[in-house]
Amino acid sequence: MVDTKSLIRASLEAGREFLRPPSESDDTGTPRATPALVPIRSLGENHRGRIARHLLALEPQDRYLRFGQWTRDEQIQQYVDALDFERDEIFGIYNRKLELIAVAHLAYAKDQRYDSCAEFGVSVLPGARGRGYGARLFDRAAMHASNDGVSLMFIHALTENAAMLKIARNAGARVERDGSESEAYLRLPPATLDSRMTEMIEEQIAQTDYRLKSQAKSFWSFLADIQEIRRSVIDANQRSSP
Repeated sequence: MVDTKSLIRASLEAGREFLRPPSESDDTGTPRATPALVPIRSLGENHRGRIARHLLALEPQDRYLRFGQWTRDEQIQQYVDALDFERDEIFGIYNRKLELIAVAHLAYAKDQRYDSCAEFGVSVLPGARGRGYGARLFDRAAMHASNDGVSLMFIHALTENAAMLKIARNAGARVERDGSESEAYLRLPPATLDSRMTEMIEEQIAQTDYRLKSQAKSFWSFLADIQEIRRSVIDANQRSSP
């Protein structure tokens, strides 16, 4: 588990970055390094629209790997509309612009005979890949499932979805291949006081991170409006000058 002091320290260090303009690159155009702590927060009903925008932004091939079939916009919207935030858990990672760049769905079994099982699915936008977000979301979902009394987490994925299966294998899951499809099974350890405290602290940090990003976005939007008004005034003065 992550040390509590490390979580708090990482959150404070990340907070120093929020008043920079909302850009994913530095002044030289080089992408900024991913912070040690990735704030992952639980998503509720009020995030449904952003989840839809995230999934609709995926390319056809990415949708195919995520859902195991070629998926049209209408099908994605139906999937989002059917999300049960009371039963399942949805986790997300927001960037500075408050765009969902990665989303995970931890779906609990509807049949009570299998209430100790949960299925994991994840999607990451192309520009945010290669930073380990999928693995971070998997770890977060596994910790939550364990704390919720789930003993088995599984992934149903296309065999060609190497990235997803790699995440599962690295976590210690057993992967079984059946032609074009694969199943990965991960036995979860029982919850501990440490795991419950870690999840609680991570969620609090993620919510604080979201509020800071929201405030920073409002701040830069306000400055942009001021600049626009200033340019309009200057242009009007120039037109009226003899």
